[in-house]
Amino acid sequence: MPVDGAEAERLRGGPSDAVHDPVLFEAFYRRHVDAVLRFVARRVDDPHTAADLTAEIFLAVLDSAHTYKPGLGSETAWLYGIARNVVSSERRRVAREAERDRRISGRRLLEADDIARIEDRLDAESPGRRALAALERLPEGERAVLELIVVDQLTIPEAASALGIRPVTARVRLHRARKALRGEAGSQGSRSPRVSETPDTSLLYVRKGEA
Repeated sequence: MPVDGAEAERLRGGPSDAVHDPVLFEAFYRRHVDAVLRFVARRVDDPHTAADLTAEIFLAVLDSAHTYKPGLGSETAWLYGIARNVVSSERRRVAREAERDRRISGRRLLEADDIARIEDRLDAESPGRRALAALERLPEGERAVLELIVVDQLTIPEAASALGIRPVTARVRLHRARKALRGEAGSQGSRSPRVSETPDTSLLYVRKGEA
């Protein structure tokens, strides 16, 4: 009998099982590390920071494994929820620091191969960072839904799961966000703005299978 995605994840060791078994955790890490690094690379442009945040996200899994509910969404959607919290915390921390030396001195050293690999990922995800920059003026809730769906390619139910809200709420926020971007694109177009100031209109479209 075929099994659904949630059941398949349970059989191969979900987060709750993985945190109690080093072998399962290694498999869990390998299963998701590329997706998590892509998520981070869409939000930061420094390889050391990307490596540190990716490691912190998987450390956070150890404390949050009990919160994963297979019926509410995939492992990836759940991990993206954790990743958003980790990245947001880092941004707040950096904003509070007037002196950057302390953060730099605390970094672990990366091998040349590690830096090259992460820099390749950062280059590949630069369009995602530009897309996220276009969302900065949206309210937090609306921006979070839009970035998870359009930039991170989650479905509406998965984005709702990552944010801990109902799918209908995610749909309403998505509609409001796109309406706001359309309005901003229209108003800026009437003023003949510089190209760099124009919102990314690709964010306005629903991707196939999203609804």
